[in-house]
Amino acid sequence: MQHELDVAIEAARKAADAILEVYNREDFEVRFKSGDRGPLTEADLASDRVLAEVIRTAFPEDGYLSEETEDDGSRAHKVRVWIVDPLDGTREFTLRIPEFVVSIGLVVDGVPTLGVLLNPATGELFAGAIGLGMTYNGEPVTVSEHAEVRGARFLVSRSEHSKGWFDDLSGRAKLVPMGSVAYKFGLVAAGKAEGSFTPKPRNEWDLAGGAACILAAGGKATNGKGEDYVFNSADPLHVSVAGTNGHIHDAVMHLMEKLGR
Repeated sequence: MQHELDVAIEAARKAADAILEVYNREDFEVRFKSGDRGPLTEADLASDRVLAEVIRTAFPEDGYLSEETEDDGSRAHKVRVWIVDPLDGTREFTLRIPEFVVSIGLVVDGVPTLGVLLNPATGELFAGAIGLGMTYNGEPVTVSEHAEVRGARFLVSRSEHSKGWFDDLSGRAKLVPMGSVAYKFGLVAAGKAEGSFTPKPRNEWDLAGGAACILAAGGKATNGKGEDYVFNSADPLHVSVAGTNGHIHDAVMHLMEKLGR
């Protein structure tokens, strides 16, 4: 997987450059996707073009799924599939909150195997593959060793936090609201938090790169029912989300069951 990892890092860096060209302007256009699917900017589309060019040129026989490219279904019977989100955290991008990433994942037989996440605003690079381990800004990292909810640091959705969904944890754990599922998963993989979870469904492009990073770092990533992720599904939407250091995963499952949302 070293060659695949090198290509993914190259693709992420080029995509990040394209995003920063837009981000650094005084102003840029923001549109909204149909069906309440969130904002869209030219940065999303520019990043999407770069990722497709680099990855599909390097691995023409692999499948490919991107949030911003129409899915033609050709990935369905591929063993290896690249699943990317050109700009995870577009809402934060539009508000100039530095919580967004280029997310690249490679799944093999449905298993998240390789992940690269790059935050263009901060320069943070998360890169890992099962069997190769995990790095943060080029340095080896693993998930944290903290083994209980009390004192744990959880990265949660800003909107869900504002609705009081996690109030039961107040006083026991540190809750940090932020954007981008992929970015939150990357920080868990780098040992900077114990977990991130939401009872709301998320798409494969939100999850694949970050889930692979957590697994590469020795953590655990499942849906909210505790089932291992199996990617490259016909329907990319997965029920609920949980990524942890592994030591507190069962406790997080219990918390999610209590949320019942």
